[in-house]
Amino acid sequence: MKRCFAIVLVTVLAVPNLFAAPVVVQSPDGQTAAAFEVTNGELFYSVSRDGKPVIGSSKLGIFAGAEIAVVDQSIRENDTSWEPVWGQFATIRDHHRELSLSLTADGIPVNLLCRVFDTGIGFRFVLTEASEGKRMTFTSGYNVLNGAAHYAGQRGGTVGDPATAKKIAVPLVTERTDGLHLALLESDLYSSTGFESMALGANPATKTLAATQSAVSSGEGQMTPWRVILLGETAGDLCVNTVALNLAAPCKLDDTSWIKPGKGLWDWRVHGYDNGEFVYNIDTRSYLRYIDFCAEQGIEYFTVDDFWFTSAEDGEMVVAPEVDIEKVMAYAKDKGVKIMLYYDRKKGNFGDRTLFRHYAKLGASGMKYGFMGNKADFTRDSIHAAAENHLLINFHDGPVPMTGVERTMPNLISREYCHGQQDSRSAFTPETFLRMAMVSGLTGPLDMSNGNFGLNSINAGERMKGPRKRNSYVSTVVSEVARTLVIYTGLVTLPDAPEEYLKKADLFEFLKLMPATWDDTLVLNSKIGEYITTARRSADVWFVGSVSDQTSRTLDVPLDFLEPGKTYQATLYQDAPDTHGLSNSEAYEIKTVTVKSGDVIHAKMAVGGGHAMILRPLK
Repeated sequence: MKRCFAIVLVTVLAVPNLFAAPVVVQSPDGQTAAAFEVTNGELFYSVSRDGKPVIGSSKLGIFAGAEIAVVDQSIRENDTSWEPVWGQFATIRDHHRELSLSLTADGIPVNLLCRVFDTGIGFRFVLTEASEGKRMTFTSGYNVLNGAAHYAGQRGGTVGDPATAKKIAVPLVTERTDGLHLALLESDLYSSTGFESMALGANPATKTLAATQSAVSSGEGQMTPWRVILLGETAGDLCVNTVALNLAAPCKLDDTSWIKPGKGLWDWRVHGYDNGEFVYNIDTRSYLRYIDFCAEQGIEYFTVDDFWFTSAEDGEMVVAPEVDIEKVMAYAKDKGVKIMLYYDRKKGNFGDRTLFRHYAKLGASGMKYGFMGNKADFTRDSIHAAAENHLLINFHDGPVPMTGVERTMPNLISREYCHGQQDSRSAFTPETFLRMAMVSGLTGPLDMSNGNFGLNSINAGERMKGPRKRNSYVSTVVSEVARTLVIYTGLVTLPDAPEEYLKKADLFEFLKLMPATWDDTLVLNSKIGEYITTARRSADVWFVGSVSDQTSRTLDVPLDFLEPGKTYQATLYQDAPDTHGLSNSEAYEIKTVTVKSGDVIHAKMAVGGGHAMILRPLK
């Protein structure tokens, strides 16, 4: 951690009957506040913004039915900064005020920590030695006020009245009637052994939301996850909110030099593609062809997906007869291409203690882990075992969200806490993409496999694993480019055939130049399910992507983020006048203009369309 400001103790109190009035802790800017009080032996909290209630009085608890009493309290202010190994920012400021409440629950000492940032809060319980062996029931209510629209879960689906829902997966994003956006989720589950991931449900007694997680206390130092509330004026503000990352534990790896974010080709959606001379399949010759393309185009990774092996039991893998995995790995090493190898737990039990060692011995740089389940302890152990063997890991098929873990264990490079782009056409649409980008993405990096260029081929059913329903993929090639930028991930997965990228080499240039880690990120336009504009900077070059729903629209993209006094060359990748997300999805145009800070680009997008830019300062 790079510390750039001092930690300041604000107040320390030890007063009898401490909660005669609520204790309030404010954010550094004084606009966000959390208040706590004990009433009839029960602990309650509330949250306000600009003096207006955001979360009404809601109950907090750690041991079911325990009577809470306050022993002491202190408030301190922290203002430091730290540098992620990779991510949306080169440096992240951690500026908050922390309330520490020393409590007893039926006489058992326990501490409650609440950190209040300008853009959100987090609270967790820290256990003491006296709690060892006690069953914990970490409960927090959420009396969400003024909710107009609600979105939640792995696919950002809409939620009706959350107070009547049986179970809601995190994050829950609420757009209030006054325009304020808030998100409910958790952070640092990685450090909270024994707890499974958080879910929300209705509290019938109070008609409010509640989250309950249970575990057995192991005693002093054990922590619950942080319950997190994010606040923003727009949905885009939530996308660049760093509260959950700041709450996560700092990096636990002494050496991170081997962790390299990047772009990677992926074979799964290409199977059956016929370029006229070659048909891609699950075999050695196809893998070598992918590797050649990656090496020639500067694509760092290639992901070998399922069926390269047929079974895995007791430390032994039976490799498919069509695949010479040793030859593939040696060829990739010679070409300088890193390999992500898939593992499917449904095919047997290799033995998780030796699995990662085996993959490292094969020469893999990482693992794409399928069907590992929504199990927090198992996920934690897998990330740790992967790191011990210098392997990146990309969890698929309904993984634990584990928000903030990429700070703690940055070898977690991505995961499919979203809906894969060609899966289930009834569920995936431009609107679904936009919901996932602004809802599911709040939990951290996503592997959504955007970036298809052969949209006509995909819609015509010319792939073994394309959409089940033909002509149902609504997108444009420019939107595909923009989507790869909008989604935050450490591994940008490119899912199309090499030939389709080469057919549009001038458009593919954007993806070749685009980094996978950034110095700064802004969201300039946002409306959940409707549109987004994301700008990301690497050194002095800005990459900007806009995506629209199935409404043709023009978004104004103000260039106020450019350095004043400099002139920039802007390469614009845009839908053509006749582009349409279904009937003419591969039409695009590229042009170059000169711009400066204060200018506005009018991003015109077709149905299901997009717009992308690269802005380079002129010498």
